[in-house]
Amino acid sequence: MTYFRELPNLEYQSFLSDSRSSDQYLLVKNLFRRVKLRDDLQNVFTVFDKYQIPDGSRPELVAQELYGSTQYDWVVIVSAGITRLRDQWPLSDKQVYDYAESIYGNDLNAIHHYETTEVRDSEDRLILPSGQVVDADFKISYYDGSTLYTNDAEILGENVIRISDPIIGVSNYVYEVRKNNEKRSIYVLKPRYLQQVINDTRKAMIYDNSSQYIDDKLIRTENTKSTIPF
Repeated sequence: MTYFRELPNLEYQSFLSDSRSSDQYLLVKNLFRRVKLRDDLQNVFTVFDKYQIPDGSRPELVAQELYGSTQYDWVVIVSAGITRLRDQWPLSDKQVYDYAESIYGNDLNAIHHYETTEVRDSEDRLILPSGQVVDADFKISYYDGSTLYTNDAEILGENVIRISDPIIGVSNYVYEVRKNNEKRSIYVLKPRYLQQVINDTRKAMIYDNSSQYIDDKLIRTENTKSTIPF
C-alpha cells in the first residue's frame, strides 16, 4: 500500500539488544500520523460514487479500475471509511463459505434466527414489514373487513383465514453471506477529486515545528536512556 510512502519518518529510540550506544535511533514510519478526508469533502455526497465491490476484489484492484493505478488503494480505503481492513473488507464467496463452515461445522444450515416476511392487506396497506427478527413462535393477527387473518393455529372461526409463512428461518450460512454482502456496498472518491486528496494528504503529513522537529518529514522521540538513566 503506497499510503505508507506518504507517511513521514520518525527516529525512534532503539531498544535492540545489539545497540552500540545510548543515542542510537531507528528510522521508522510514523504510523500514528493518520489522514482522513477533509470535512468539506466528506460531507458532500456529490464527491463520492456508490460502488459495489465485486466478488474476490481487493482495494488495489478497485483503485486500478477507478484511478488507473493500484498505488491509490489507500484512497479507496480512506474514502470508504475503512479503519480495519481485515474485518471491514468483504471476503470472497469461497472464503465466506470456509469461514462459516469453520464456525458452525455441521450446523452450517441450521436456523440462525427467524425473520418476518412482508404482509399486506387487500388494499395493499403494509401490515408487517419484512426483515424483522422475531421468535420462532411469532404470531400476527389483523382484520381485513370482517375477516380475521392470522397465523395463530389456536384461533378458530368462520371468518378466520390463515396467513401462510409470515416468518422464515435464516440459516447460519445465509446469515454470514448477508453480513459479508453488506460490506460490498461502499462509497468511493470520484476520480476528478483524486489529485486534491493526494495534495491534502501530503500537506497533512508535514511536521510543524516542535521540540522533536528535525525537518518537515522527520521528528525524533525523546531519548529516555539519557533523560531517565538506569
